[in-house]
Amino acid sequence: MLTTSMTEQGNCMTLLDAQEGMEYIVAGIDTQDEELNAFLFSLGCYSGQPITVVARRAGGCVVSIKDGRYNIDRQLAAAIRI
Repeated sequence: MLTTSMTEQGNCMTLLDAQEGMEYIVAGIDTQDEELNAFLFSLGCYSGQPITVVARRAGGCVVSIKDGRYNIDRQLAAAIRI
């Protein structure tokens, strides 16, 4: 499986830009909401961690983080930089 990062792409991407099935590295989380940051951290979604978009859905996408799969909405996906 290929791994892609923000520096390899040359620009800032979010999970909305990610291709299904490709593994990316989380570059950061763009939110001022501390509860959201704490929630994502509890899932294992923080800078330097791998993340994969497993499937796209109308309201967001299904992602694989560590050993779990999570359904996240478009707003949250837009906040996760890869």
